[in-house]
Amino acid sequence: MRVLGVDPGLRLTGYGCVDGGVARASLLEAGVFRLCGSSPAPSISARLAELDRDFRELLERVAPDAVGVEQLFAHYKHPSTAIAMGHARGVILLAIERAGVPLIEVRPTAVKKSMTGHGHASKEQIQRAIQDRFRLEHLPKPPDVADALAIALYALSRAAGRAQPRDTIHA
Repeated sequence: MRVLGVDPGLRLTGYGCVDGGVARASLLEAGVFRLCGSSPAPSISARLAELDRDFRELLERVAPDAVGVEQLFAHYKHPSTAIAMGHARGVILLAIERAGVPLIEVRPTAVKKSMTGHGHASKEQIQRAIQDRFRLEHLPKPPDVADALAIALYALSRAAGRAQPRDTIHA
């Protein structure tokens, strides 16, 4: 099974595609969309249009059987982050729906716990777990790439089994 994981953001959106079974998943492609727009101070709408174009191209290129996307979360100290992430998530969810690909929405704490044993793991802990899992020579950078690969692995395990409480699988 081929699963694409996405860590949505309005400046950086990480993605990672894995293929195979849960225990033997191989890394197909990973990277980040740097949403800059064409101007020095890009508008939100310009970044969203760029994300839409790039993400639809990625969906077509990697042809996933399912896409894992992080559920929206908000930290009380940074509420605007949730709003920005919501804009990016909306574009991504719409593209997934239009492509007819099953969506697996996952909780960030569940993804972190699956990779490190701790639901509040740091970015560096996730990077190291992904580096070890795929035997990478260097830490995946930026951290959004490691997060997306962790989402892909977790979504792969959910697709192979059953959803954990509060995870959502849309067929």
